[in-house]
Amino acid sequence: MDLNRITIIGNMTRDPEVRTTPNGKSVASFSVATNRYWTDQNGQKQKETEFHNVVLWTKLADVAGQYLHKGNKIYIEGRLRTREWTAQDGTKRTRTEIIGENMIMLGGRPSGAVGSTVDSNGQIQSATTSESGPQEVIEEEIKVEDIPF
Repeated sequence: MDLNRITIIGNMTRDPEVRTTPNGKSVASFSVATNRYWTDQNGQKQKETEFHNVVLWTKLADVAGQYLHKGNKIYIEGRLRTREWTAQDGTKRTRTEIIGENMIMLGGRPSGAVGSTVDSNGQIQSATTSESGPQEVIEEEIKVEDIPF
C-alpha cells in the first residue's frame, strides 16, 4: 500500500497567480509559510519557517483567485508532486509542490465567517460566528509530549 498525503496550516506569502491552460482549465499557484517553534537546550525560544509551493486546479483555483490574498491563514490538504524541467539557460530545475485537493480558508472574512471549507469541486461551506462578530483565534504551541499517539 502507498500513501502520498500532506496537510499543512500556514500563512500565504503572496497572492495566488491564476492562469488558464490551453484546454481551458484554471490553475492557481502560491506559497504558504509554516512555522515551527521550540525551546532549545539553553532555554532559548527558536523558530523555523518552511515555505511550501501549492498548486490548485479547476474550481479550487477559481475560488483561490477570488478569495485568497497574501497573509491569509489557510489549511491545505493534498499530495506531493516533484517535477523537473530544463530552464531557458539550459540548467535542470526541480520543484516539489503540494497539489491541493481540499482547502479551508481560516480567519475572518468581511461577512463574519471564521473559516470556509472548499472541496475539490469548488463547493464553499462557511462557518459563521455569533452576531457579536468574529472572534479572535488564539494559537497555542503544541508540544510533542501532548500528542496522544
